[in-house]
Amino acid sequence: MRKLRYPFAALLAAALLGLPALAPVARAATTHPLMTPRPPSVPLHTEFVVEVNRLGQVVRVTQKHGCKDLNFNAHTLGNVLQMWIRRPDGTALVGLYRVTFNYDPHTHAIARHVALVRAGGNWGNDPGAANQMIDDAKRMQQEHEHPHLPSLKKLLKPTPKPTHHPAR
Repeated sequence: MRKLRYPFAALLAAALLGLPALAPVARAATTHPLMTPRPPSVPLHTEFVVEVNRLGQVVRVTQKHGCKDLNFNAHTLGNVLQMWIRRPDGTALVGLYRVTFNYDPHTHAIARHVALVRAGGNWGNDPGAANQMIDDAKRMQQEHEHPHLPSLKKLLKPTPKPTHHPAR
């Protein structure tokens, strides 16, 4: 076999000769970007009346008025259930509040407005809706755990001796 004087040149030539064969593979391997949803082209408005506890957490939604866009309704309802309504000094007032969301299609901005409807209520000591959702998720996770199964670490330990496989 003959010694090559320029191994780099030979490697470069081999790579260039092999590139046309790899072109279809390179085109097939490219990923396509995910489709992003288009923002709505019309103004949207949702309105909620919520109960707020002594900590400023939303306890529950008592009234809701949505729009035709179901995604916007779900988005704003999720925001309301996780909302805290407090004064600038950090204190909270137990009561009913009206929360409105307005979507502007020109700026793609969502404006949120909060107004006190009525002070007072018997839900001042109730837990917030977000805390209830977290507690429900923890409870569901505990229900789906199987206490009778061994842990994964115990299953992945090496065996002391190889197991015998039966003859086929």
